[in-house]
Amino acid sequence: MTGVPAYAVAGGTAASGGTYTFGVKLDIGGGKRSCSGALVDKQWVLTAAGCFADDPKSPKVTEGAPKWKTTATVGRTDLSGSAGTVADVTQVVPYPGRDVVMAQLAKPVSGVTPVTVATAPPAQGEELKVIGFGRTTTEWVPDKLHAAAFAVDAMQDGKLEITGKSAAVCPGDTGGPALRESSGRVELVAVNSTSWQGGCLGTDPAETRTGAVDARVDDLAAWVQQVRYRPTFAAAPWEKATHIASGYFTGGSAGGTRHMDMIVRWNDAEVTLYQGSDDKDPRHPFAAEYQLAEPPKAGETSIWQHAKQITGASFGGGTDGLVVRWGDGELTQYTHVDTKGFHGEKQLAKAKNTLWPHATQITAGRYSANQQRDDLLVTWDDGRVTLHPDLDTNGVADKDQKLLAKTSTWTHATQISAGEFTGKKTMDLLVRWSDGEATLYPGVDTAGFHGEVNVRPEKSYWTNATVMSAGAFVANDRADDVIVRWVNGKVSLYPGVDAAGTHAEIKIAE
Repeated sequence: MTGVPAYAVAGGTAASGGTYTFGVKLDIGGGKRSCSGALVDKQWVLTAAGCFADDPKSPKVTEGAPKWKTTATVGRTDLSGSAGTVADVTQVVPYPGRDVVMAQLAKPVSGVTPVTVATAPPAQGEELKVIGFGRTTTEWVPDKLHAAAFAVDAMQDGKLEITGKSAAVCPGDTGGPALRESSGRVELVAVNSTSWQGGCLGTDPAETRTGAVDARVDDLAAWVQQVRYRPTFAAAPWEKATHIASGYFTGGSAGGTRHMDMIVRWNDAEVTLYQGSDDKDPRHPFAAEYQLAEPPKAGETSIWQHAKQITGASFGGGTDGLVVRWGDGELTQYTHVDTKGFHGEKQLAKAKNTLWPHATQITAGRYSANQQRDDLLVTWDDGRVTLHPDLDTNGVADKDQKLLAKTSTWTHATQISAGEFTGKKTMDLLVRWSDGEATLYPGVDTAGFHGEVNVRPEKSYWTNATVMSAGAFVANDRADDVIVRWVNGKVSLYPGVDAAGTHAEIKIAE
């Protein structure tokens, strides 16, 4: 193959009005280029990176606004009509090393069901349906979307070789979807990249080959989900987030592909679970969200209105859990939390007790010989610091170990979080003080504290840190990333915090 950009489906049949409405016509640069694509979310189109590259034969694209004004027509399989939506493309997000890009629309598309991205690869010999708005054998700029059957010849890493049974991929079809159709279900398997264009109007009649190479997307479902979720995460009312807890609530573990998740309690008592992403882009650490508790309706109440502190913990045997200290002093362990809610509730301290209302901050970490993050470290309003090892086995009654006696210094500990910043056998403690100073206490264990490291100076901007939590949100090797919600509602991520400091600040919600 000569690498000619695959710009429509010659020899195919025109799609009827209600079929393949997720097909997208892209006008790039006011007629400079024409491409096809597929709507995979109400505001995102999956297409070929070459459509937006300076040289389509070398599809290298920078993330951001497209170089040329680009208009997408969605839900209009007959371009001479007025159905569907026309919207500008505001930004493109390329997948590194592959002729694939996600294009964001200026407004959501209504009335069109996005196509599902496949999660299983096609097999050799499998029949796929290819659609596009490109040339046909007789039309230079056809008005209608066309579709044709292609057979899978071979699979490559990130690529798919196909041959048209009685059609070819033509100019105008670049980025158009190759679809698996089975039992009424349609899935997007690949997007058109390059082709021989045999039989397309304007191609040398001597060229009869109908083969093409498509860029596979069947292994990119997680990336597609992560990209299309970006605007949703950024648009959340982060100034209303009152508590954050981190853990592996949707699956995954340290060293795996899926990173830590985050649970947020909002000021209206709603509780949201944010699923960690599967890549290492610190700008976009989350890929989906799930509502764990609704805000109460007018005249009703919710237990989550009374949550004073929350912390993620691991008790083994499945997903991570949560420990909650309520306004009346009750302490509750939820042994497992997942996308469906809270499970394995266990009361650690009874309601209306006289001790736990004096707890000011709690964080669960791995501070004892047990390898679970189930040791609860607590600061108190009189300046004491205690450790309660192995919560699931011991609970908290008469099992605490005093790490620090009463001291006026620790009454200024405004936020605390367990993390793995210094590589010790046990976890560290990160403390943000009321004057903006931030301190690491390396390798905290049942014997107490073992030195301290200052990572933010006093009177720093961290005086504006309202909510803080440490977790494995980027590299996922260990919990050494810190998320901060500021008083102005913005959210920052500090990847790879260590004894040398907090390093780069990544703004993930502005």
